[in-house]
Amino acid sequence: MLAFAGDNAADSVITQCARQVPEREMSTVLKRYSSQFVLFFLLSPAAQATEVEVLFSQELLDIQGKSGQMLTVTYAPGEASGQHRHNAHTFVYVLEGSVVMQVRGGEEVTLSAGQTFYENPDDIHSVSRNASDTEPAKILVFFVKETDAPVTVPVE
Repeated sequence: MLAFAGDNAADSVITQCARQVPEREMSTVLKRYSSQFVLFFLLSPAAQATEVEVLFSQELLDIQGKSGQMLTVTYAPGEASGQHRHNAHTFVYVLEGSVVMQVRGGEEVTLSAGQTFYENPDDIHSVSRNASDTEPAKILVFFVKETDAPVTVPVE
């Protein structure tokens, strides 16, 4: 079960979902609704002004058990998301504005439009925020992940 630490509304929704879905069907539910879990996490109180648009999701038939997913994330001025991990190879391209990114143990970097960032499946994404307090920032994100795995999992 996914755990959204400190977010009672998220805990309640996920818990109720888990109670209503038989365990043998949970991987199918997670596969089908992983995009919604990403949206729910990114739109939680820690990131209320963040806008996420899932652009594309596709099973990679020639790589057994893997899927690709592409989305955009728009951070409002000064907005940040909480610590999390993507159990996926994560490729980020900055479309507009500037963002600050860091994985646990790595250097904090500020990226501007046209620059890229990568996270491996074991990384904890400790910093993800808009570098500006006055202008929005927009990133394009491409994930390569296990088909049945959720894209984003919060970390305490």
